Amino acid sequence: MKLKALRLVTAATFATFALCALSPASHAADQNADHDTARIKPAVDAAIQPLMAKYHVAGMAVGVIVAGKPYVFDYGVASTQTGKPVTRDTLFELGSVSKTFTATLASYAQLDGKLSLSDSTGQYLPTLRGTPFGKVSLLNLGTHTPGGLPLQVPDDIHNDAQLLEYFRNWQPAHAPGTYRTYSNPGIGTLGFITAKSMGQNFTALVQQRLFPALGMKNSYIDVPAARLPDYAQGYTKDGAPIRLQGGMLAAEAYGVKSNAADMLRFMQANMNMLPIDDKLQRAIDATHTGYFKASVLTQDLIWEQYPYPVALKTLQAGNSPEIALNATPAAAIEPPLPPQQDVWINKTGSTNGFGSYIAFVPRQRMGIVILGNRNFPIEARVNAAYQILTTLSAASNTSKAK
Repeated sequence: MKLKALRLVTAATFATFALCALSPASHAADQNADHDTARIKPAVDAAIQPLMAKYHVAGMAVGVIVAGKPYVFDYGVASTQTGKPVTRDTLFELGSVSKTFTATLASYAQLDGKLSLSDSTGQYLPTLRGTPFGKVSLLNLGTHTPGGLPLQVPDDIHNDAQLLEYFRNWQPAHAPGTYRTYSNPGIGTLGFITAKSMGQNFTALVQQRLFPALGMKNSYIDVPAARLPDYAQGYTKDGAPIRLQGGMLAAEAYGVKSNAADMLRFMQANMNMLPIDDKLQRAIDATHTGYFKASVLTQDLIWEQYPYPVALKTLQAGNSPEIALNATPAAAIEPPLPPQQDVWINKTGSTNGFGSYIAFVPRQRMGIVILGNRNFPIEARVNAAYQILTTLSAASNTSKAK
């Protein structure tokens, strides 16, 4: 059984959004002439090279934004079998960093009047009306607070009918909005509902509308044949080669493949540094609204934030396995916290063969994206990001003082 589209949308509805394609972000090669590169690269090398050696990461791409300028640095190989080096074109699996695009699309749909985050899932999935899941709000899905969904879609679910049957029988462990339980089915369902409300397939919306509107020309859910040579080989923690095979709600929850330059461009959009469509910019900004406080983190629409300056131990606690894998008491922020500038905003992402991390501080106009073709510890990613940004921030402040 395939779910039918609930609303239709004309091409004109999304015209401005779709046509707002911009030039790609600058690459390291473009920035090599910049006198700052000589200062920035050693700070990145000092954090990344030991990490790669310790965790046997074959290849990495690291993008940083310093004083609003993007830089990309490549390390190692995209495949140990071929020895092909990581380049500006290398594509990495983003894992759950993909969720930030789903959040952006849902936020855009709300501004476009296609849905409201306060709506219940039952308004879009009629067969769930009257069930506990049907009463869960879209906001709960986008903030991991529906009441206790599992981390993954159960393995025996392979189609829409089975997924709906699972949700019909689902019983919450907690009242919605009282506990944060990190979940792929939750954000995946938000993406599914968002696409239905906009009258188009989710993958098509992201690849044909959202990425072009952001000027992201090297980002995909389905990597085209012509770009497969640029798709890095992933490696498990044991060193076995592996790539993402998909699955129910994979596109919506963890399916994006991208490169460091494109992710820097997305980060710039999140810091209001690009001349993009106004409605899209407002949608991106809205994803930084703080809705719940859970342990040390403030839960936005998928993004997680911390007041800045922030201690490394706080970031480690917020990105720890304990927070990711266990139900954490959550308190609604009333009214929701408007988007802030003095905050560290971040998201981690993992697949079986890749590891990623993105973090940025709007007020400082700085940020980092770390992409690797091995699922190495999140703690190491956060440590490296913190070390690099702290070093570069201190150097930047010293330079300004002079």
